[in-house]
Amino acid sequence: MALEGIEVARKTVEAASNKQAMDIVLLDARGVCSFADYFVICSGGTERQVQAIYDEIEHVLKKEGVPPHHHEGTIDSGWLLLDYGDVVVHVFAPLERDYYQLDDLWGQANPVLRIQ
Repeated sequence: MALEGIEVARKTVEAASNKQAMDIVLLDARGVCSFADYFVICSGGTERQVQAIYDEIEHVLKKEGVPPHHHEGTIDSGWLLLDYGDVVVHVFAPLERDYYQLDDLWGQANPVLRIQ
């Protein structure tokens, strides 16, 4: 049985948290976005941690039978993206997260949870 979008989002948050991601935000974007229901935004303190968070999310969801539809970014860009259809995951280095301000860009989305 396929996971619902919110279940994918929650498993993403759990996987990111297990790799000590910082400032994890889960946004319900259903009312403000046409291409995804949820956004998960988080940060890693180093390139190595950003990669570890990304790898853990991908690993955990693949075990659940949920492969990404698409992925973008490179570790040296400071921004990695995993697209699961209903859920889009952004894993940032701190400078890039500050620069792109996705939390503010999607500020009208309903925050479901934030782990500082």
